[in-house]
Amino acid sequence: MQYSLIDFDYHLPEELIAQKPATPRDHSRLLVYNRSTGKITDDYFYNIGHYLPSNTSLVVNNSKVEKCRLLFNEGKIEIFVTKTVTDRVVEAMVRPGKKFREGKETELLEGITAKTVHIAEDGIRTIELSHSLDHPKLEPYKYTPFPPYIERDESLADRYQTVFAKYEGSKAAPTAGLHFTPELLAKLEKAGIEKKEVTLHVGLGTFAPVKTESIEEHVMHSEWYRITGEQAEELNRSKSITAVGTTSVRVLESAADESGTFTARSGETDIFITPGYRFRSVDHLITNFHLPKSTLLMLISAFAGFDETRKIYEHAIQQKYRFYSFGDAMLIL
Repeated sequence: MQYSLIDFDYHLPEELIAQKPATPRDHSRLLVYNRSTGKITDDYFYNIGHYLPSNTSLVVNNSKVEKCRLLFNEGKIEIFVTKTVTDRVVEAMVRPGKKFREGKETELLEGITAKTVHIAEDGIRTIELSHSLDHPKLEPYKYTPFPPYIERDESLADRYQTVFAKYEGSKAAPTAGLHFTPELLAKLEKAGIEKKEVTLHVGLGTFAPVKTESIEEHVMHSEWYRITGEQAEELNRSKSITAVGTTSVRVLESAADESGTFTARSGETDIFITPGYRFRSVDHLITNFHLPKSTLLMLISAFAGFDETRKIYEHAIQQKYRFYSFGDAMLIL
C-alpha cells in the first residue's frame, strides 16, 4: 500500500506535550502493546521487566547530547552547531540570518568573532570561529539543545541525558533511554535481561519535517553510527533483541545482513524505515510517542503496523499519556 504524508497526521492536545520528565525517571507511564494478541496494557515503566522476555538483550544507544546551542547577547544571537568540521570551523543554523551573511565577520563576544565562509542552499552556514569551540570563554554560552516544543530550562540538562550516555555527539537525546535508572537496569540484569550498547549520534535530520506528500520522495539526512566487533558478537549470540528507541533500531537494521547477522560497522546511515519494511534484527521495541508526520512515527508504524499504531495513539491520547521527548513510553512486543 502506498502511504502519503497525511496518513501519519494526528491531533494532539497541547497539554499532553510533556515539559518536564517524570521523577524518578522510571515512574513514567508505560503502554504495552502485544502484536500477537492486539492487547493494550497500561502500566508504569518500572514494571517493564514483567513484560520483557527473560532471554532478550536490551540494546541501548550510548550517545551523549552535546551542548551545541550557542546563545549570545541575551539570546538574540544564536549559533546552533549541526556539525563540527575542525575545532574552529563548524556548520550551523543561525539566528538572525542577516548577521551571518557570506564573507561577513560577526562579533559574538568581546574579542571573539564568527566569520561566515559559506551559505548552503538549505541555509546552513559554514562558520569559522576566532577561538576553538572548546575555549573556556565560550563555555558559559553553551546550552542544551532542547526541542522547540520544550521550554528551555538548563536545570533539566542532566535529565536530557540517559544514565548510560558515554560518547558526545548527539544534537538530541535518544529519548526512549531516558526512562531507565541504574537500579532498574540492575534489576533487569538480575532477571537475565542484559544491556548491550551501540552508538548513533542523533542529528537534526531525524527530526527534520517531511515536506513531500509522497513519503518515498523524502530524503533522510545521514547520521554517524558504530557497532564494534565485540558488540556484534554479543548480539549474534542473543536469543531475542529489544531495541531501546528508534536510534537503536537504525543502528541494528543498518548493521545486520539479510539473515539478521551483525558485523562490526561504523559510518553514516540514512536508512528510512516506513510501513512495508521487513525488520531483520529487532524483535521488540521500547519507544516514546512521536510527532505527527515524522519519520519516527513512520518507523513505529512499520514495526507495530499502520492501523495498529493509529489504535495505540488514539488510546494514549484518550488515557492522557504524556507525549514527546520528556513524555511516557511504550513497549511493542
